[in-house]
Amino acid sequence: MAFKKLQVLEEKGYVQLKPFDGELDPAEWESLEYVDWKSGGDTNFAILASANGEHDARGFWEYGKPDKGGVWVNDNIEKSPTFKKWTESAGADFGRVRVIKLNTSADYDEAVRNMHKDDNNRLTEDGTGWVVRAWLQLTDDPDSYMILRENKDDVDSEQHIHLNKGAVFLVDSERLDHAVYHPGKDPRYAVIASFESGPELESWVADNLP
Repeated sequence: MAFKKLQVLEEKGYVQLKPFDGELDPAEWESLEYVDWKSGGDTNFAILASANGEHDARGFWEYGKPDKGGVWVNDNIEKSPTFKKWTESAGADFGRVRVIKLNTSADYDEAVRNMHKDDNNRLTEDGTGWVVRAWLQLTDDPDSYMILRENKDDVDSEQHIHLNKGAVFLVDSERLDHAVYHPGKDPRYAVIASFESGPELESWVADNLP
């Protein structure tokens, strides 16, 4: 099948963008309603946009739709106007948008065991935009990093993205195995948004390259 993909992700499968330029107020993520949903470690998620506008962490395929056409979860997104503005600034169709809360990793090996590929494109139609994911790091965790590999067992392909506050990066997370190693004693928080590849997202990336 042929999908519309971003050329900037062709070589490495990810791109680091300019840090977020603005204030990140802890009140915007600490006051949210979280659900217990495990993904790549000891995690909880605050759902900002879902397939049905509910606090539903399940994939959009459960509702017969690709990971696009996300519906804002009103009570959470009203508390997080910065995250809404950031998501919409990409100009692209978005699907799942959520805040991840990740508790401390036992060690690097545990993070590697938690590496996985996302299921973003189960129902993406032929000829439409491939769904990728963007991260906005909310807490300052310079000793933590996302581990990326072309294949979970391919150590030689490993790349790291360090998680300083405001870090922004885009990943073809269905291509790359990934997980975060977080040794910090306090939880790590980040926004994760699914975006449709296309000219709008391509323009947003070009405008935000370092």
